[in-house]
Amino acid sequence: MANKLIGEMNLHKRISNIFAARNIITAKDALSMTEFELMELLDIGIKEIQSAVKLISEAASPPCLSAQSLLEQKVENEYLSGHLPTHLKGLDSALCGGIPFGVVTELVGPPGIGKSQFCMKLALSASFPKAYGGLDGRVIYIDVESKFSSRRVIEMGLKSFPEVFHLKGMAQEMAGRILVLRPTSLSDFTDSIQELKESILQNQVKLLVIDSMTALLSGENNPGAQRQQHQLGWHISFLKSLAEFARIPIVVTNQVRSQNRDETSQYSFQAKLKDGCQEHTRTYDSHLVAALGINWAHAVTIRLVLEAKSGERIIKVAKSPMSPPLAFPFHITSGGISLLSDEGTELKGPGINNIHARGHSDMINFNGDCL
Repeated sequence: MANKLIGEMNLHKRISNIFAARNIITAKDALSMTEFELMELLDIGIKEIQSAVKLISEAASPPCLSAQSLLEQKVENEYLSGHLPTHLKGLDSALCGGIPFGVVTELVGPPGIGKSQFCMKLALSASFPKAYGGLDGRVIYIDVESKFSSRRVIEMGLKSFPEVFHLKGMAQEMAGRILVLRPTSLSDFTDSIQELKESILQNQVKLLVIDSMTALLSGENNPGAQRQQHQLGWHISFLKSLAEFARIPIVVTNQVRSQNRDETSQYSFQAKLKDGCQEHTRTYDSHLVAALGINWAHAVTIRLVLEAKSGERIIKVAKSPMSPPLAFPFHITSGGISLLSDEGTELKGPGINNIHARGHSDMINFNGDCL
């Protein structure tokens, strides 16, 4: 708006010509000067200056919008951008349709909890025909830990969507729409994602999966926390801009590690107040935290936490601009992840971000060194 041309505004032609003659071309040029400076430079009266400044300010300022107008714009943008259904009714309802386009969604959880299963089911959904609730597109699946299985994807399809996958050649066609990349290092991964921008648009890619980001960093030769945070900052910024540019969902998995006993709470509400001072919670019913740290957590738009507590698997909406924190029990079947109930339980306090792994006595022993 600041670079809007004065000649295109509804000023009197004589005044507009005077501005042009003094090389005051844009709104920024005019509004960067005081009224008295303009009066002296343009050699016109104060009333004409005030009238011109008022018109220029109104033309250069964005229009005021009501809450209703903003809501209508949001609905329109959501319609244009869309969501990738997870085919988990309760979760899709909480996320207003599924994994949203244009943002980075993170899956966090211990090994074997179902993160890769979730990702493979999403890849299947993105490649599925639109007539059956899919996106009818291609998928780029960056499989860092070699966990992707075409056989498992086809099994999920046959069990979850038998009316489609039993059609002749459909299983092979769906599996063929998923391009799997296996970078051997962080630099290899960096080169790959930089080359993806044009390819995503040209090849109708509707989903990018990175499974897992943590494994890429752990494969480096321990470059130190400061350098790793710098690397993470560049990668999350690039992925966010790629999601916005291509208007696709980007799903990244994150592992967990043990929380050091001298670590502070991740968030202010995870500490107790005692005698007016903040005291860190030390119950250690759950001492697992997301491996990539708090800065990464702030950068992602949606965080889904997968955990196992008291013998039950749970998927939590831990961070989302469109949903309160919710927990859904689930199990894994031949058709993939399936919710045991579509009614989510609302979470409060530390339970939102605490991560459990099969109960306190059976927790996996992770390396507590910070990634």
